[in-house]
Amino acid sequence: METAPQFFRHGPSPLARLFIFAMLSCLLIAEDTHFNYFPQLRQAIGVIIFPLQRIAYTPADIYDQVEKFITSFNLLEENIKLRQLYLERREQLLRLDALEAENTHLRRLLGAVQEIETTTKTKVVLAEIQYTPRDPFNHKITLNKGSYHDIELGQAVIDDKGIIGQITLLYPWSSEVTLLTDKDHAVPIQVVRNGLRSVISGTGKNNELELRYLSVNTDIQQDDLLVTSGIGGVYPPGIPVATVRKIEQDPMGDFALVTSTPIAGVDRNRQVLVLSLAQTESNDSQEMSTIGSGTN
Repeated sequence: METAPQFFRHGPSPLARLFIFAMLSCLLIAEDTHFNYFPQLRQAIGVIIFPLQRIAYTPADIYDQVEKFITSFNLLEENIKLRQLYLERREQLLRLDALEAENTHLRRLLGAVQEIETTTKTKVVLAEIQYTPRDPFNHKITLNKGSYHDIELGQAVIDDKGIIGQITLLYPWSSEVTLLTDKDHAVPIQVVRNGLRSVISGTGKNNELELRYLSVNTDIQQDDLLVTSGIGGVYPPGIPVATVRKIEQDPMGDFALVTSTPIAGVDRNRQVLVLSLAQTESNDSQEMSTIGSGTN
């Protein structure tokens, strides 16, 4: 049997190596069990090689930091896009809510138009509020309908709930409305409960009207409904104006201080109705002619 040349032999045989490492393992186990010197040695070695470990981990740490930066940048960009999308969707939702409210108001106006035209035979023109004053003490609004659209001075303006005001200034394609709450505006009214007639006036506040010069013993109560009496021919009779909110006695005299709240949205909505006076006047003239012919 041929043997390898001497210069190809490297160290002990495999069996000798197995025996040596087995003995070394047994010694290490025995030392670790009874003498407990190696944990301290391992700690010392760990302190020595810690900088080398940090250097070895540096590329992985750099890679993690770069990955986190890229991820955070992507998240920030995605967050901006989602925020923008949310605002766009929110704006669309608000527009839908506004359109839904406007459609509801228009349906109510349509019902009011049909009721008015059926009961009073009065012509009704639908108009939209074009301008509102910036001055809180100026209770006037501008409509997008004028003389070109058969609007006339003195016509009543209402919404689906009640009286808003009266046309006081006229242009070809626009008109100005003095609101019910203007301090120089007055409306002849009637109490639905007992038929009491009076005049209600504005106070310059959006949610307040006054019944003036009523004696303290006048039969009027809180929550009484006030409607137009039709006296004067400006406002058709029976249109809601206000409800009585508070009744007090004037300490300076014998009159009662009656404060009311407008029923109509004098400071809300965009669409209103303008009631024609011509039809009402023609009806009145026809009635007078009928009465006159009957008398003859």
